Amino acid sequence: MPETPTSNIRSEAHRIIDGLPDEATWDDVTYRIYVCQCIDAGIRDADAGKVVEVDEVRQRLEYSRGD
Repeated sequence: MPETPTSNIRSEAHRIIDGLPDEATWDDVTYRIYVCQCIDAGIRDADAGKVVEVDEVRQRLEYSRGD
């Protein structure tokens, strides 16, 4: 996982928290951060060419179901 400058992480964390409603819970905070981490990881994988064509995914899913 590439290093992200601390200032970018801090600003992103502030943006996420500032966007939550006043009644947000710790679970809401951790979920939003988790989703952002997953999206960032997906973008990095796509940028690195670690992708699978949709048709191949569909074929793999059909094979795994045993139909």
